[in-house]
Amino acid sequence: MSLPDLIEIVPLDKPVRTEITVPGSKSITNRALVLAVLADGEVTLTGALWSEDTQIMVECLQELGFMVNVAPDPDEICNRTITVYGQGGKVPGGGTAKNPLELFVGNAGTAARFLAALVCLGKGVYRLHGVPRMHERPQAALFKALRKLGYRVDSPNDKLPATFFGRADLPVGQDARRRVPTRKCSVSIAESSQFASALLLCAKHGGWKIEVTGENAEESPYVAMTSKIMEVFPHRGGKFHIEPDASSGSYFLGAKLLLNQEELRATIQAKWRNKLKNAPPGTFSPKEGLEVHAAIQADPPEMSQILVFDWPGTAWQVDSAFLRILLSKSKDLIKIFFHFPTELSRASDLGDSIMTAITLSPSLAVRRVHFTNLGRLRVQETERVVALRTELTKCGAKVEEKGDTLTVYPSKLHGAEIETYNDHRMAMCFAILGLKVPGIKIRNPACVKKTFPNFFQKLAAPPPKGLGAMILDAKSGRKLKEEELFAD
Repeated sequence: MSLPDLIEIVPLDKPVRTEITVPGSKSITNRALVLAVLADGEVTLTGALWSEDTQIMVECLQELGFMVNVAPDPDEICNRTITVYGQGGKVPGGGTAKNPLELFVGNAGTAARFLAALVCLGKGVYRLHGVPRMHERPQAALFKALRKLGYRVDSPNDKLPATFFGRADLPVGQDARRRVPTRKCSVSIAESSQFASALLLCAKHGGWKIEVTGENAEESPYVAMTSKIMEVFPHRGGKFHIEPDASSGSYFLGAKLLLNQEELRATIQAKWRNKLKNAPPGTFSPKEGLEVHAAIQADPPEMSQILVFDWPGTAWQVDSAFLRILLSKSKDLIKIFFHFPTELSRASDLGDSIMTAITLSPSLAVRRVHFTNLGRLRVQETERVVALRTELTKCGAKVEEKGDTLTVYPSKLHGAEIETYNDHRMAMCFAILGLKVPGIKIRNPACVKKTFPNFFQKLAAPPPKGLGAMILDAKSGRKLKEEELFAD
């Protein structure tokens, strides 16, 4: 059974205590798969994410002729143990100019960019293509770099679909000196760090020297992730563990903040309304705040305890700092409750989890919040800046868009039918909002299959393994069963 086209999230009516297991990191899994096929021996990847994006990568590697075996993970149904038989930098398969080997990359940015570099190590001709949205996403900087290295890349608009000629398939009659790649190139990461990561992953076996330019602070954490993984990867064979995905974990940490903030506000307003002159939490005086702090410590309200099991500890993922960044930027001196920051940047603070912060900010903030440097969000699965503004406004939030900044104001939200734009993160962010805001309905919820197929099962599973939320078929009002909540 599959997810209905439209579901409704029923708000939780009581605090919850749970520890959530989230699947492996997509970013690490797809990097590790490329390194594994290039390794000199057998590599076993544990904790690997098994979702649409990583399945696409595995299927493409198998199409190229690599032996990749996939086995279930006993602890997480959306993880796998993947055994890869590396060929020491050789790419076994390939087509011809008249009949190139076709590789379908869907809307997986990492697969599209990483495979573009990988196939250049082969001896054949390869054609990469995907869904219409993938054909709109930027590739020009990567294609320019590969051409600088001496490879032929045919694309009329420097986007996918594109045809790649491996190192032994430069056209006959071309200058003989160009049969050996130039070996040095520069690549700009102004639009995507994946361009640099793709080249770095294959650089050793291609004999390439890569200079990263346009050092966009927004993207450099992902380039650093690639370098750090390469440093510790078992290139001669062995085992490599993939840690949980921090951006997927951010939804549940965000749920904890949302549920507890609302609980504290309700408690404060109910018990100290007159004394605090109805001032919202975070705006009362230090003296009044200390009185409230002491009273809450003496008689604390029941709070939700939501943990993410095995939270990433390597600092490879920029979003592993999600909770720390939000708490460290709090201006509340006595820390009675979480006080949402007044500015967050995708350039220096958070990666994809900034979408979680944006979606929850109308409910968590006590003053306007500026979310800056969001340009990268515009060229991902959908135009995410516009999508976030549109759907939050639909829920009653005041949101202003200026350049690559969204300014979000504290707002009383109401239910709405959320368009997800086939974007997994839009679906998950607004589903978390529905844990507190009545009437949130999610269209095309199955789009979460891209990175987190069992996300809605985690929401609905009873504690201590889930949040215990009720999820309905929005058209019939029927409560959905666990087996109906898996996105496939």
